[in-house]
Amino acid sequence: MAGHKKFSTLLDKMTPERRIRSDERVKQLPQEMLLSELRKHSGKTQKEIAALLGISQPSLSQMESQADMQISTLNRLVDSLGGSLEVIVHMPDGDVRLTQFD
Repeated sequence: MAGHKKFSTLLDKMTPERRIRSDERVKQLPQEMLLSELRKHSGKTQKEIAALLGISQPSLSQMESQADMQISTLNRLVDSLGGSLEVIVHMPDGDVRLTQFD
């Protein structure tokens, strides 16, 4: 992937003022992403994440494009990106965070 840089490398080169402006723009971005977009946003390649998960890169590619997966699999994937997964149920009388998947 010639010409591609990790997001963390770019962040390290930013001045404090530019980083503040960047953080403000990020707050304005939509809070919805595909798994592949989330991985790219984290600055990691499919090969890196696949190695962390102990699976092949083609298997990860398939996971990123499928519409259905087990919560435990999704939790492992999000964890490998440095995040944490929360399951929120939107009920008519309010939102509920399910804790059995922590």
